[in-house]
Amino acid sequence: MRSIVREGMLVAGAALLLSACGVADGKREAGPAPGPTPAPSAELVGDTPVKLGDPYIIAGVTYTPADIPDYDDVGYASWYGEDFAGKPTANGEIFNPDGISAAHRTLPLPSYVEVTALDTGRTILVRVNDRGPMVGNRLIDLSRGAAEQLGLTEGHAAVRVRRTNPPQAERVQLRAGRAVPERIATPDSLLAILRKKLQSQTPAPVAAQPAPPVASGKAKPGDDRMAVQPSGTKKKPAPPAKPTGKPEPAPDKAIPAKPGSHFVQVGAFSSEANANAAAKSVGGSVAKAGNLWRVRMGPFAGEAEARGALGKAKAKGFRDAVVVRDR
Repeated sequence: MRSIVREGMLVAGAALLLSACGVADGKREAGPAPGPTPAPSAELVGDTPVKLGDPYIIAGVTYTPADIPDYDDVGYASWYGEDFAGKPTANGEIFNPDGISAAHRTLPLPSYVEVTALDTGRTILVRVNDRGPMVGNRLIDLSRGAAEQLGLTEGHAAVRVRRTNPPQAERVQLRAGRAVPERIATPDSLLAILRKKLQSQTPAPVAAQPAPPVASGKAKPGDDRMAVQPSGTKKKPAPPAKPTGKPEPAPDKAIPAKPGSHFVQVGAFSSEANANAAAKSVGGSVAKAGNLWRVRMGPFAGEAEARGALGKAKAKGFRDAVVVRDR
């Protein structure tokens, strides 16, 4: 008799479990939904050690990395993608264009920031693991995956970048290259204030597609790619021009360019081997300049031709290349 009662209780218990699960025709209708699959530890990069770095100079501008917990600024964002896939970032990680990451000039590596598009108010969380962009008034360069999540479809967009300290679960997702849910959209009243702040401090960038940052595994951004001087280094003054006896042109009149006087300054390198490799990749030439080796393309007959060569240099990864003119 006891055996029959025990079997009846087991059957009733099983029926209760089945009804709680709410399964009908093989489809789950109730019960807790499965959570996201945790990222395998082998896929994760680390948040330590945090790298800051010494001040460095790119194209005559000094950048001083600083650990500012309440960093909050407005500027312009651009993005970079497939050209740098698989290459090391400034803190030695491997760049994944589909991951949710970014490059910043001065924040510690890694850092976590909220990036808000000032035209839509959309806000995403991004992990900063690279240095850049070193061009004009651009504040941050997003990976292609981060740009897509933010809705950045053009070459650049006005943004707010605010440092934050996200929970561990979100850090793990971003360290695995995965996006986390967007933040609550920024209200229009705050967006208006941020847009006004941006307009008062910096002009809009040119409409051309911005060149992406060059990922670098070196200790200091730009090492062996562009001339990097310590922040205290003073440039030697140029020697005074020898008198020629010819009258100087009036300051308000433009000096016409000489034929073949336009060049593309690709970069200055501390290693002759690196300079030769860069010159070979763009069809340029190498010249000694003090303790550095300068790589140039040209001369070109006019600025339009030089601009075409500039695009080639930037496509090869030399994003700080510029057009120069010898007078």
